[in-house]
Amino acid sequence: MHIAIIMDGNGRWAQRQGLPRNEGHQQGVKKVGEITEECSRRGIEQLTLYCLSSENWKRPKTELDFLMGLLQIYIVEERQTIMKNNIRLSIIGRRDGIPPEVLAEMDRSVSMSAGNTGLNLCLAINYGSRSEITDAVKNIIRQGITPEEIDEPCISRHLYTAGMSDPDLLIRTAGELRLSNYLLWQLSYSEIWVTEKCWPEFSIELLNQALDDFAKRKRTFGGLTTGA
Repeated sequence: MHIAIIMDGNGRWAQRQGLPRNEGHQQGVKKVGEITEECSRRGIEQLTLYCLSSENWKRPKTELDFLMGLLQIYIVEERQTIMKNNIRLSIIGRRDGIPPEVLAEMDRSVSMSAGNTGLNLCLAINYGSRSEITDAVKNIIRQGITPEEIDEPCISRHLYTAGMSDPDLLIRTAGELRLSNYLLWQLSYSEIWVTEKCWPEFSIELLNQALDDFAKRKRTFGGLTTGA
């Protein structure tokens, strides 16, 4: 099973508590570790987390600098947990704009965990789905692939997520009802589950609710249910 999550509401949660927005981001990172370990324990095959969108660069520089520092700390501190739980880390998104020291730590963690066979934890960092599709088209053209050779599997092979399954379930926190330029190609037939709780409030109990609800849904992928 592949779960994708839009981790929304860190800043809103902090403001409701009378705390700085950065405190919400710190609590959000702690929640990433908790939910990742639970998914690993449950035998989930893949977890893809929307960490930083390409649109987030519009935020104040002070907040972006804090986020980059927080990302670097997370990548380093979670290595032991990643290796202990047999988690394979992958990262999707454009690399431009990310500080070299952060990229170096990201690459090291990806390389260290490459041989692990458990949960594939995919972090979407500086990610935008439209940029991803644009980059895929450019790569197809560069490789000289003819129009007759282009089909849906061809496009999928040139996306950042090449080799990954499409998400079965999309979870979005903080009550927003939009995809926010996240995995637009891959989410075509995903089930969507939304909670009003902000990401720092997300819990294993809410994850269980989402999975229980998913199990009750009938997925037809455009076809008909039996007997319909």
